[in-house]
Amino acid sequence: MSTAEHSQEYRVLARKYRPSNFNELIGQEAMVRTLSNAIDTGRLAHAFIMTGVRGVGKTTTARIIAKGLNCLSTDGPTIEPCGTCDACTSITESRHVDVLEMDAASRTGVDDIREIIESVRYAPVSARYKIYIIDEVHMLSKNAFNALLKTLEEPPEHVKFIFATTEIRKLPVTVVSRCQRFDLKRIEAQTLVSHLASIIQKEDCEADEDALKLIARAAEGSVRDSLSLLDQAIAHTAGKISEQQVRDMLGLADRAQVIDLFEQVMKGSVGEALTTLRRQYDSGADPVVVINDLLEVTHWLTRLKVTPETGADSLTSEAEAVQGRELSEKLAMPVLTRAWQMLMKGLVETRSAPSPIAAAEMVLIRLSYAANLPAPSDLVKKVQASAQSGGSVGLRSTGGSAGSSASAGPQANSSSMQSPTAQLRSADVVAMKPQTTDAGEYAKHPMPVSFEKLIDLFHQEKESALGVALSDLVSLVHFSPGKLEINPTPKAPVDLIMRVKRCLQLWTGQDWLVTVSKAEGQISVRQKEINIDQARKAAAMKEPIVKELLIHFPEAELLAVREKKMDEVLSGDPEAMLLEMQDFTEGADGDNELADFDFE
Repeated sequence: MSTAEHSQEYRVLARKYRPSNFNELIGQEAMVRTLSNAIDTGRLAHAFIMTGVRGVGKTTTARIIAKGLNCLSTDGPTIEPCGTCDACTSITESRHVDVLEMDAASRTGVDDIREIIESVRYAPVSARYKIYIIDEVHMLSKNAFNALLKTLEEPPEHVKFIFATTEIRKLPVTVVSRCQRFDLKRIEAQTLVSHLASIIQKEDCEADEDALKLIARAAEGSVRDSLSLLDQAIAHTAGKISEQQVRDMLGLADRAQVIDLFEQVMKGSVGEALTTLRRQYDSGADPVVVINDLLEVTHWLTRLKVTPETGADSLTSEAEAVQGRELSEKLAMPVLTRAWQMLMKGLVETRSAPSPIAAAEMVLIRLSYAANLPAPSDLVKKVQASAQSGGSVGLRSTGGSAGSSASAGPQANSSSMQSPTAQLRSADVVAMKPQTTDAGEYAKHPMPVSFEKLIDLFHQEKESALGVALSDLVSLVHFSPGKLEINPTPKAPVDLIMRVKRCLQLWTGQDWLVTVSKAEGQISVRQKEINIDQARKAAAMKEPIVKELLIHFPEAELLAVREKKMDEVLSGDPEAMLLEMQDFTEGADGDNELADFDFE
């Protein structure tokens, strides 16, 4: 036989070992039990929906159901079709006249559905039931679904519908509610490994168990994907499959080496980590896959830490399990969550970078240096131990993003900081009865009792442009309710006086006297706020807590202070401090955020 003839006769493993009955279908015991009971009790639905990820047996299950309903070896539907009668054979070969398969991805229109609606009225030619199998049914158009609804709800007794889809959420609820739904689950890894081992034996090939575990892990619960990878592995290795050969074929790094790489990064050993990564890259490992493997290791270690009894992976060797348990005990939960977030961001960078290996190395460098930073709870305990009182501060490194907003940190209150606050609070509005206009109608707002409250009134009424002009571009000469005397700068709008007077008269119901003065007046409201902020910062820099924080973060810069007593946050429990100090995470701008502190 020639090579060409041999290649034409070859059938890929995914087709060759396609299940022909429910006994050969693996990993879907719940669905088989339901269908078996339905057939035995005569409670068959008129429509079924098979949903699940790719390659778990949706279309295969639909064909097996069609065989069970139309098998000629029994007097009625059966859960165990013979597979040898004319009906079973023709359904397997997709040529049965009464079992019609339609690909909704290529036939999406209402005209295609109209053909089905017209044909359901006619009885089957030779089968017990006329069955319509529609694959990827979510691809049908909205009009096609609407046209199918009535027939789907009340089809003739000789008609059955079987739908298959990977996107169940894209189906209209009106369609799903008319069908019996089966969610086909991913195949468990150990079940998939056993299935692959049986096929290897039938194909007279050899394979290491660890190699089959790698294929099962890469298939992510899909039988078809695992068979396609196994087919490729057999061709790649000439029938003798080893673990290393599968790794080379898939571009994977050794899992043990990945765990070693993760441990090196968590120790802060940058040089060792980069050497290990480069060695894996030179061996054919994809940098994106390596970063993804580090994410999997992080998730695995976190599960081991949270639930040791359920965190073990059935595809993990005993040596890897021992190393993983030791790592999970050493690493704190904040460290693992920080590593997860940094690796997630690094995965996106590596995928889009012009040089993936360079991006992957930068990810490991950032993660290694972050590993030496203290955990949030440890930092809080140190600050608690050394600070007796302090101010509410926000810190950001000088290397941080210039566009990032200042954030607040631990709280403090001191006598040196009370004076500026008292100045701000002196402008509180005194409760007043609503003012009335000459016509006796209530005004919209009471008379403001200070110039600051007058400015707030403009912002409240969506006249922020005038509010900003009053706070930044004028000096107050005199203010009393109903009378305003100001000295505007040359940058102020030329019609400022007229617009301010009109707005105040409309909102308060009183005729305001607004005049321009040549007197020097007070400094602007904006400059007052700047002076108060500077006074707060100067007072905060003398606080013990700020001094202690600057020892831990010497390159940090004080940006903002807000009034709040320290004892409201530090109640003796470090967790209370963590309510104010969020977990140390990597921010969207690439800076690291520890509570209200931002560091690069």
